Amino acid sequence: MIKRKGILFVLSGPSGVGKGTVKEALLKTMDDICLSVSATTRKPRSNEVHSKDYFFVDLKEFQEMIDNNKLLEWAQVYSNWYGTPRHFVLEHLQKGCDVLLEIDIQGAMQVKNKMPEAIFIFLAPPDLNELARRLCSRGEDSQESIDLRLATCEAEMAHIKYYDYLVVNNDVNEALEKVRSIIQAERCSLNNIIVG
Repeated sequence: MIKRKGILFVLSGPSGVGKGTVKEALLKTMDDICLSVSATTRKPRSNEVHSKDYFFVDLKEFQEMIDNNKLLEWAQVYSNWYGTPRHFVLEHLQKGCDVLLEIDIQGAMQVKNKMPEAIFIFLAPPDLNELARRLCSRGEDSQESIDLRLATCEAEMAHIKYYDYLVVNNDVNEALEKVRSIIQAERCSLNNIIVG
């Protein structure tokens, strides 16, 4: 009998590179992958649902999750804490389900230390000028925040060597197809097949 292990796919890259856009497009075209739901201390936005969009917790609960090793990764991002609940990911993987985790580079490096068997995909901008244009066009960030994100991006690009795959996001549809191809290839890899 041939079975396949559940695979954790980590989609990561600098802020503003389009991780969320690629993730959303991927989830619309692949219904056989589960999105990991993060825990956060951030207040929910009006359209967000607890346990669907995020697990919304207070700072005390979040600290308890860290102390009890219940998070695969965590980070403080612009005054709020975000983390990946270990139980949620492992429960799905043990059922043979694939899990997609969309996180920043700092979080991805923590996951790599705890689950090196995961598949790490680095989503990169074509160049810093394009990234600056995207950040400005979002209209969500101050110039100071944009400058900080661009400076951080240069340092983050040095982490590419720790990833399994690099996808340059020139065009969302092309990036989506490359990520889909990576997922399909890994599902066929003998590293992820159980024969018995």
